[in-house]
Amino acid sequence: MSGTLLRWVCTGAALGALCTTAPPAQAAPEPEVRSVAALLTDLHRLYQSAEEASETYNATEEKLKKQRARAKALDDKLAKARAAVRDSRGDAGLFARQQYQGTTELSPYLRLLLARDPQRALDQGHVIGRVAAGRAATVERLAAGEKKADDLARAAKKALAVQAALAARQRKQRDEVDGQLREVEELLSSLSVEQLAALRQAEEAGTAEAQERFLASGALGTPGAPGAPGGSPATRPPSRQGDKALDYAVRQIGRPYKWGAEGPKAFDCSGLTSRAWAHAGRKIPRTSQEQWTELRRIPLSKLRPGDLVVYFRKATHVAMYLGDGKVVQAPRPGARVKVSPIAANPVLGAVRPDPRGRTMHGYTPPKLPEGATAGSDLGYGAGQAPGATDSR
Repeated sequence: MSGTLLRWVCTGAALGALCTTAPPAQAAPEPEVRSVAALLTDLHRLYQSAEEASETYNATEEKLKKQRARAKALDDKLAKARAAVRDSRGDAGLFARQQYQGTTELSPYLRLLLARDPQRALDQGHVIGRVAAGRAATVERLAAGEKKADDLARAAKKALAVQAALAARQRKQRDEVDGQLREVEELLSSLSVEQLAALRQAEEAGTAEAQERFLASGALGTPGAPGAPGGSPATRPPSRQGDKALDYAVRQIGRPYKWGAEGPKAFDCSGLTSRAWAHAGRKIPRTSQEQWTELRRIPLSKLRPGDLVVYFRKATHVAMYLGDGKVVQAPRPGARVKVSPIAANPVLGAVRPDPRGRTMHGYTPPKLPEGATAGSDLGYGAGQAPGATDSR
């Protein structure tokens, strides 16, 4: 690539990492030219940082959803408790009025003593005893209800405070993701069409090399029949739920990546996998990090379609295994849901959402739509990156 292809002035943090300080006008040599490999490394670093921030945002979003549900449940309980207190106060007030009104008349007990029918007096005595006990129970119920309402009021207030803190944290994380993506935009917007093409070619070549090494390592088990593409292993049958989850993921091919999205019109990486498995009837954690932490880990050599492949040291990316050494994934901003080589990113490991699911018989792999593997995973091209207002 010629030296004239990579001329720009560093104007931001992202570009500051990619070139030297701009010289005084017409007084010094041109800025140092960065190699395609160095640019690609920096671009991957920026994308990975943005995706890590996105998954942190997603985790907070899930906590916020749960907290909102908790706050609502407490509000509902508080409303019922206050209604019960009002009823108890009404009963207690009625008894108080009756007691006040009864002071000008003979006592019920005195009336019993003067009764002509002793048996009837005895029966009425039991009734009055029960009435007295009912009054005492009403007073106790009122006291207990007021305490319960006070406790619920304090819990509801605390739940709202936690909710407000989570919402503030989420706004801060949203701004962080926007900032990360602006760095990507600044970098890619500074490149020419030729430079972007060179980056894509370099990434595709690097992915092809990584895939060849990965398959040759035997990580996926025994290679398939001779002549299989790339020497990839034969595809094992999935479970029935895995088949349904994979079918859903394949039908999303072509939909855009959008960070924080979990369908139906757009997805981020973990939004796609969690939505696909929810469609299959299995609720799994929302984020890639939670999926890696909470789901059953399996050896890569045991992968079957529908299993999840997790990437990077911090488990910040996830894809769904398709079979034959390929995955379905929502790659990164600017790209679309597609089929990629399993080694398109550094593999951390694999998890299985349904470890007890039995493999199905008579499995037929899903038919891929035309262009399922087309398109670069590089992401944004010049002028394609969204601004902060439409990144959510």
